[in-house]
Amino acid sequence: MDEKAYTPDEVAQLFQISKHTVYELIKRGELQAFKVGNKMRIEHSEIERYKENTKAPTKKTQVDQPDTHSPFPIRLSGSHDFLVEHFVKQTSKDLQLQIQPTYIGSLEGLMMLYRGQSDIATVHLLDPASQEYNLPFIHQLFVYESISVVRFVSREQGFIVAKGNPKSIADFHDLTRKDVQFVNRQKGAGTRFLLDSMLFSNGIDPTKINGYSNEEWNHLSTASYISRGMADVAFGIKSAASHLGLDFIPIAKEQFDLVFRFTNENKQNLTNLINYLQSPEFKSSLTDLDGYDIEDLGTVIYQTSKMEESSC
Repeated sequence: MDEKAYTPDEVAQLFQISKHTVYELIKRGELQAFKVGNKMRIEHSEIERYKENTKAPTKKTQVDQPDTHSPFPIRLSGSHDFLVEHFVKQTSKDLQLQIQPTYIGSLEGLMMLYRGQSDIATVHLLDPASQEYNLPFIHQLFVYESISVVRFVSREQGFIVAKGNPKSIADFHDLTRKDVQFVNRQKGAGTRFLLDSMLFSNGIDPTKINGYSNEEWNHLSTASYISRGMADVAFGIKSAASHLGLDFIPIAKEQFDLVFRFTNENKQNLTNLINYLQSPEFKSSLTDLDGYDIEDLGTVIYQTSKMEESSC
């Protein structure tokens, strides 16, 4: 029997929140939804996952638990990723430190960090000029702030298609075919940056792609278009295809990094988080790694001179 799916109105009643808040959670990628025609639906398992992720951590005695020195949650903004979700959950369990995520895309997440509206940004932004990930944007924005950029994972990006690839999608030129329906990511998403860069380098006019203007806010909801037969192809990460039993055609490998912005209030918490990222305990907790490379997990790839001086 198919899993029950709820409307935003029903979810609002379940959580005793407004329907507007439900749509905001979907928009930010905190609650995964899919479309049936023009109507949003949320599966029961997704509601249970969201409830589990937002539970307050239970208090427990832990002899080697670091002192976080702050009653406030750490604010994380930027790109959604399944391993980032795992990181958020594990820090609540192992460090009793609450991270409050807002999944709004790499560019918007980085801008929130720049404006002081978050403490950590999750980013995978390709600079078309240098073909380098993340650092060109960070060098321009963070001149006087104390920051550290920590490598999280490398991810495989490519075409997500139905099992057996029935439309024989092979390259970017296939996206312009009249019999192919595409589903896109929103402007500001790192995946959208990569897609547009590759379309440009292949001399492809986006207006020739059916569905280019049809935007979704996270990898799973985008891939769900393929699993439900509402589109033929999406551009996204391999792990999203694996989650839904879809086929994947690899195109590129990208760098996914965490940017930490230090203040007097969050410095101890962020230091504890970086130490945790670098620990064997966290690395061993990562089990669902299809499409990921964690060889450089926890490596500090850049930090400001101000940060270097304060850590001496």
